[in-house]
Amino acid sequence: MKKQFITSLLMAAVTTILLGMIYPLTITGIAQLLFPEKANGQLVIRKGEVVGSRLIGQPFTGPRYFHSRPSAAGDGYDASNSSGSNLGPTNKKLIERVNADAVQVQAENPGAPVPVDLVTTSGSGLDPDISPAAALFQVPRIARERELSEERVRQLVNIHIRHRQFGVFGEPSVNALELNLDLDGMGTRD
Repeated sequence: MKKQFITSLLMAAVTTILLGMIYPLTITGIAQLLFPEKANGQLVIRKGEVVGSRLIGQPFTGPRYFHSRPSAAGDGYDASNSSGSNLGPTNKKLIERVNADAVQVQAENPGAPVPVDLVTTSGSGLDPDISPAAALFQVPRIARERELSEERVRQLVNIHIRHRQFGVFGEPSVNALELNLDLDGMGTRD
């Protein structure tokens, strides 16, 4: 029995070192060599400063910016508290929140149908992308706030639409951070 106990302890130590240290460090090293940008979180750097990540959403609240999806992660876009709200589609609290958000969003573009991703959270609560419909819905507000033509802002949105991978996988999307950074580069007035 003592021999089996010692063998099991040694096996636990070996597998811990092999699978808990050597394997992760090897994979991390390979990722750093072959895909350094992706391995480091696809950070967006402007003027030497990190302004965000292409992979994790962040809030844009001002009327001059395209707004992201709402976040249910902690206090909003909190990567350490990533999750959905766990409220089911018939939950009264969820329905009230979505309806209130829809009324607020509808006020900026009366008469136009509100895209669902502007009032619902993603499963992780960290989604960096919005649908093309959600981006196009916000064009009149952005154009008005920045004193730009709607056509110019719409063209910027169209440039940022990422289509389905291989024409089949996923849904068309727009990265809100990249769109807002390019929008800032446009300045104001046509």
